[in-house]
Amino acid sequence: MFFASRWFIFESVNIHFIHFIIMLIVKNLSKNFNTITAVNDLSFEVQEGKIFGLLGPNGAGKTTTIRMILNIIKPTTGEITFSGKLINENFFNMVGYLPEERGLYKKSRVVDVLIYFGRLKNLSKSHAFNEGIKWLKSLSLLEFKDKKIQELSKGNQQKVQFILSVIHNPKLLILDEPFGGLDPINQQVVKELILSFIDEGKIILLSTHYMDTAEKLCSDILLMDKGRTILKGSLSEIKQKFGGNYIRIQFKGNPELIRSIPFIKEFEQYNNYSEVQIDERVKPHEFLRLISSDLEISHFSVIEPTLDRIFIDAVKKST
Repeated sequence: MFFASRWFIFESVNIHFIHFIIMLIVKNLSKNFNTITAVNDLSFEVQEGKIFGLLGPNGAGKTTTIRMILNIIKPTTGEITFSGKLINENFFNMVGYLPEERGLYKKSRVVDVLIYFGRLKNLSKSHAFNEGIKWLKSLSLLEFKDKKIQELSKGNQQKVQFILSVIHNPKLLILDEPFGGLDPINQQVVKELILSFIDEGKIILLSTHYMDTAEKLCSDILLMDKGRTILKGSLSEIKQKFGGNYIRIQFKGNPELIRSIPFIKEFEQYNNYSEVQIDERVKPHEFLRLISSDLEISHFSVIEPTLDRIFIDAVKKST
């Protein structure tokens, strides 16, 4: 027997409860526009209580993928399921979507927009009003509830757009560049809210080309470029695979001494430190011993590669 999200298995007099994990599954998804392939055979899974990062540069195919999940455009091939079923009308009441481009009625009052979008998600007028007020308080927007959208700053408009995506308490939340237009303080507020949704067991798909943001929030990622999968898996495993021979160093002396070493693969110099990638066959302590007699070294550490660096290296290997 199947009830809600749990299986009940009766065995003799014992009852065993097995949690049925709700997930979004995208399988072999492709989208062609005439002769252009925008998305090419994409597959991934997003489980409840996880933030999954759909990452890549502008034009990689991220937004096209999201629009197929939301049934805004039809895939050329592939399948999308949620909680074991093909997506249908019921699915759209369980999903919240924050688009990269704002879709607000600029001449309407903030509170009216919130009520309208809440009603679209099957909330009663009073429920939509109460939830809207709650979220306006949470995001320090209550004083603007009777203002027209066009009278708000870009950052406050983005916060209203965020409220619209969560006002109906969705199970699945799709966020496409959610921090656009927000100052650092409000970025932090929204990040904390997103992380709180994980504790509630929500499923979150985060699409962004800001790798540092994804690095802080996502447990699993898919890096894509030109519609293709470049890398996929848990962030920790990917970092372990690409890590090991990235070094941060502070020194006094001629940097050309480092650049001229044959096993140096990358050398980037910043104001206060440098980052070096050495050949995998060379140990960091061997590199340190080699340069220590010619340079005055104040800091030397092996570091994890950033997602930016991983993406650049992965794209190079795939071309």
